[in-house]
Amino acid sequence: MTGIKTTGEKKMMFFSGRAHPELAEEVAQQLGVGVVPTKAFDFANGEIYVRYQESARGADCFLIQSHTAPINKWIMEQLIMIDALKRASARSITVIVPFYGYARQDKKHRGREPISARLVADLMRTAGADRLLTVDLHTDQIQGFFDGPVDHLFALPLLADYVGAKVDRSKLTVVSPDAGRVRVADRWCDRLGAPLAIVHKRRDKDVANQVTVHEVVGEVKGRVCVLVDDMIDTGGTICAAADALFAHGAEDVIVTATHGVLSGPAADRLKNSKVSEFVFTNTLPTPGELSESLDKIKVLSIAPTIARAAREVFEDGSVTSLFDEQ
Repeated sequence: MTGIKTTGEKKMMFFSGRAHPELAEEVAQQLGVGVVPTKAFDFANGEIYVRYQESARGADCFLIQSHTAPINKWIMEQLIMIDALKRASARSITVIVPFYGYARQDKKHRGREPISARLVADLMRTAGADRLLTVDLHTDQIQGFFDGPVDHLFALPLLADYVGAKVDRSKLTVVSPDAGRVRVADRWCDRLGAPLAIVHKRRDKDVANQVTVHEVVGEVKGRVCVLVDDMIDTGGTICAAADALFAHGAEDVIVTATHGVLSGPAADRLKNSKVSEFVFTNTLPTPGELSESLDKIKVLSIAPTIARAAREVFEDGSVTSLFDEQ
């Protein structure tokens, strides 16, 4: 005999950072496991300390952390947690990132710029992550930045089915807020059987979040328009696009986005917009001032989708099969 055989079974352990504990608890509940107790705190100078209260030796570990504000702190905490799992002799480390930080910095627009989305992927891989599971990346090419398997999940079925059940589909038009979202909007059209329109915009390259809307391509007059995007940050782009649709005769506008970043002036812009409803998933926590005071915000849970994918990974199943109907 040249080796030793074991009779042990695979073991899943689920860990969470401090960025979005509500989502972590939902995912854990869907998986039927508990979140591993973790001691985590900040030193006086801002350094982060992490220690797990249970052994992770030989376990398939799933670590969830969404990159919400303050984004740099939570990315650093996630890297420290990955390193702790690696040094605790975890069998495998799957990092779940519902919202991937720095995803908008996925290419160089001009000279002397970084590609920060690649840097984040490199950091996670170097820290010890074996696999990445994420939801609706800003661009598909980011999957190639991580040197390992990437499971790219989609919120489209969740969002589209919600909208489709609310409105008369014969009056529905799916609208892309810019040329970069056309491919995603086209998938919405296929799922809902609706025509496509596009809002053409021009962004000031020297001023962040500065957008000028020019024209609407497609028929929107008298239609219920659903604007689809991957994220809403300050709300400037999407609210300007909605104004353009109303100016071209749209009967109503519904806005959907996977990630509700909602920073800076977003609260005021959403409150003052003529949009009837903003629909997000809970990949990020909704700011308190919006969740408590703005009744036209609807948040759908992405936890069942993440849990199903994590279970497929753990059981050596097929994550792709979850989205084959698309």
